[in-house]
Amino acid sequence: MGAEEEQQGKHNSNQPSPNSITEDQFLSWKRRKDADASARKAEVARKRAEDIAAGTVQMNGRELFLHEPWVFDNTLY
Repeated sequence: MGAEEEQQGKHNSNQPSPNSITEDQFLSWKRRKDADASARKAEVARKRAEDIAAGTVQMNGRELFLHEPWVFDNTLY
């Protein structure tokens, strides 16, 4: 039985699987996926910036430091 499985394994490895894709297809898909992800992140960042400017969301420490650095100025005391 081992020899039969070995022969079948060799036979199957020579033929591409029906779901295989080429390297070019993969790279195209990967570029499209990365572009979609970066566009989504940019949209979220833009929306967050608009919400901060409108005062509808609470800022985290980094955003507070970037938008209102006077809050962290200790020379006033």
